[in-house]
Amino acid sequence: MTSTWEHHIPQAPPPEAVGRLVEQTRGQVLLPRDAAYETELAGYNRISGHRPALIVVALCDAHVRAAVDFARTWELPVGVQATGHGPAASSAGGLLLSTRHLRSVTVDPVTRTARAAAGAQWHQVITLAAHHGLAPLNGSSPTAGVVGYTLGGGLGLLARKYGYAADHVTRIEVVTADGVPRVACPAENPGLFWALRGGKGNFGVVTALEFALVPVSRLYGGGLFFPGEQAGRALRVWRKWTDTVPEEMTSSLALLRLPDLPETPEPLRGRLTVQLRIAHAGPPEEGERLVEPLRALRPMLDTVGDMPYTAVGDIHMDPDGPQEYHQNSLMLADLGDDAVARLLALAGESADCDDYVIELRHLGGAAGRAPAQPNAVGHRDARFALTTISPPSPPSPPPSGPMAPGSAPAAPLMDALAPWSTGLKYVNFLAGPGTAGSAATAYDRETYALLGQLKATWDPENLFRLNHNIPPAPDRATEVPHPPATTERP
Repeated sequence: MTSTWEHHIPQAPPPEAVGRLVEQTRGQVLLPRDAAYETELAGYNRISGHRPALIVVALCDAHVRAAVDFARTWELPVGVQATGHGPAASSAGGLLLSTRHLRSVTVDPVTRTARAAAGAQWHQVITLAAHHGLAPLNGSSPTAGVVGYTLGGGLGLLARKYGYAADHVTRIEVVTADGVPRVACPAENPGLFWALRGGKGNFGVVTALEFALVPVSRLYGGGLFFPGEQAGRALRVWRKWTDTVPEEMTSSLALLRLPDLPETPEPLRGRLTVQLRIAHAGPPEEGERLVEPLRALRPMLDTVGDMPYTAVGDIHMDPDGPQEYHQNSLMLADLGDDAVARLLALAGESADCDDYVIELRHLGGAAGRAPAQPNAVGHRDARFALTTISPPSPPSPPPSGPMAPGSAPAAPLMDALAPWSTGLKYVNFLAGPGTAGSAATAYDRETYALLGQLKATWDPENLFRLNHNIPPAPDRATEVPHPPATTERP
């Protein structure tokens, strides 16, 4: 049976209906003809070419509820954008809910928890938590949104020591497809709580998250950089080194082919370079000892040292300005000599490769163990996460222009390394319109089936589908695996 939403083409709401929404939101509605439309539309990664029928700019939770009610009434698909770091499906013809102005953050040093609103960015939490010797489980970019990152799992720079960010969420405030604000936590709506932590934005609009902080104030971290001709040696030494390090050490290796532009650091411009990214959550003297075998490779640039956690963004050096790129991923069960050789053949110094970044993140440790409170984040058996950042497929559209749905570059590297993979991708490392239908590849069969059933419970019409979409299953979930054991229905 085909669901009504699968082939439904949204119709533009009549002007009088839009007028009522304008009144409800006190004017926070933008149409394509409005001067502020393009400004509000612009996100970090502009690959998806969003052109929604209207944008609702949420300045409070009531605006979120009004937008969801309006979209449900007029059968408009909903997309949510805070910072726009991980776009998928284009919002063409739908309603885009901009949450970037909902940026309140509070930290409770007694309970070691933080509360972040829908549009908060990690640098806000990092700064406030640092006053109390605490840190969040943020990712590589301090300008990424707290909510979107965490709902996809959150694989950060302390992952081997503390696990995924979603493992530490304690409470979620969410507006579901019926327009009702709800709380999801272990004691209230536990099935929804399970699904939100890992299922991305498929189950509602999260207006706030509460999560635990960790007692980290400093890191021994930074980058070791090598010229492209040392890629093979650096990769093989790093791979063997990862077998020897404790859980306090989280690291990754990136093959960088950065453009020859003024904003690119001089040693990295227009050439293949290798960056070993180090984040050690332990005493600096131990970190220095652990890094010594990598330093023995004689890097051309060494920024690794004792640093305050507030400088954590310097490790990966992610750009702050708007970008346009595709992102793909593959979770690896192993990375033996054959896999390393295959990777180097496709991405090493002599390879015809145009990916900006190819990164391998070392997993295991706490990231390989199930959390005390189960969630929908998988990949506990993966040893490495492979991700690629690729340029737009030529010809590149302008940042504000549309892009053909499903347009994405080929993925020869992912195909070549598939024999060493778990068979799954990581949803937070998927970006671009070609990834919009890839959600099924990010979960094991049992988890994906249950997410589909919970989607049918909480969003049976698939209102929230301008994302890495999990469509509603034919039946609703009546229970979730492990405690909590029940799922409430709206």
